[in-house]
Amino acid sequence: MIETLRRRCAVRAALAAFALACAAGAVPAAEPWPAKPVRIVVGFAPGGSTDVMARIVAQSLAESLGQPVVIDNKPGASGNIAVSEVVRAAADGHTFLIAPTSVETANPWLFKSNVLPSRDLAPVASVGKTQMYLVTKPQIEATNVRELVALAKARPGSLSFASAGSGTPPHLACELFKQASGAPMTHVPYRGAAPALQDVMAGQADFVCDPGIAFPHIRTGKVKLLGIVSAKRSPFFPDVPTVAEQGVQGADLDIWFGMWAPKGTPPEVVARMSRELGRALAQPGLKQRYGDLGAEPVAMDTGEFRALLAREGEQLSTLIREQKIAAE
Repeated sequence: MIETLRRRCAVRAALAAFALACAAGAVPAAEPWPAKPVRIVVGFAPGGSTDVMARIVAQSLAESLGQPVVIDNKPGASGNIAVSEVVRAAADGHTFLIAPTSVETANPWLFKSNVLPSRDLAPVASVGKTQMYLVTKPQIEATNVRELVALAKARPGSLSFASAGSGTPPHLACELFKQASGAPMTHVPYRGAAPALQDVMAGQADFVCDPGIAFPHIRTGKVKLLGIVSAKRSPFFPDVPTVAEQGVQGADLDIWFGMWAPKGTPPEVVARMSRELGRALAQPGLKQRYGDLGAEPVAMDTGEFRALLAREGEQLSTLIREQKIAAE
C-alpha cells in the first residue's frame, strides 16, 4: 500500500512539473505560419509585368496572411539571379520567388549555372499569364498570317523579327512561329520588349511577338496585329484569329508566371500559400488590374502548375536544341 501511494505521488509530481514547464514555455507549441514578414523575390526591375503582377498579388496575400509581404527586386540574367537568391534562402516558408516559368523551362538550356530550378526549388502555384501577339510594322504588305508567311517565302531571309533578347519568351515564340511556318526569317535581338517594339513601329524590323505592351499602338494603328501566337484567342482582341486558325499549327506559347519556394519548405506551407494565391486571383478587382497589363489571373494549384512546367520544359528545350538558340 505504501509503495502504491509513493508511485501515485511520483506520477502527480511529474504531471505537475510538466504543466509548470508548459506554462513557462519550456515545451514550446508549434509556431504558426507566417511568423514574420514574407519576402517575394522578383527577378526583374520595378515597373515591368513580373514586378507589377507580384505587387498586385502581394497586397492581397498580406491581408489574408496577416503579415507584411515585401517585394525584393533582384534583376539580371533573365531571372537567374533571383532564382539563386531564393535557392540560398532558408526553407522556412518566409521567402518565395515570382517569375516567368521560363526560369525553369528555358533558362537551364540557355545559361550555364550550378542552380537547377526543377531540382532546387519547389513549385507553389501559377500567378497568371500573358499571351503573345504577332505585331507587324504598319506598312508591311501582309494583312494576315498566311500573307506574311507567303511574303517571307517569296523573299527568303528578307523579313526580320525583333525580340526582347535572345532566349527570351518573345524570341522563343517567334522561333516557334518560324519553325512551324517553314518560312525563312532573320532574328534581330534587342535589350527589352519596348525597344524591339519601337523599331517595329519605326519600320526597322518587320514584326515582333509582343507580350502585350503594344496594345495602345495596335488600337491607334501604329502597328498591325495579324494573329495571336497562342492556343486560344485573346480576350482583349476576340475578333483576331490565332496563328493556328490561319494555317500555322504548333506555334503557340503563352508567358506563364508562377511562384516557387526553396526546396525543403514544409509541404503544409506550400499548400497554404497555393490556396491563398488561388483566393487572391479569384478576386473581381484583381482581374481588372491584371487586364491593365494585358494579363489574365489564371490560377493553377501546385499539381497543375508542376504539370505545366513539365509540358513547357519539353517544348522549349526541344526548340532550343533544334534551333541552336543561345542566350546573349
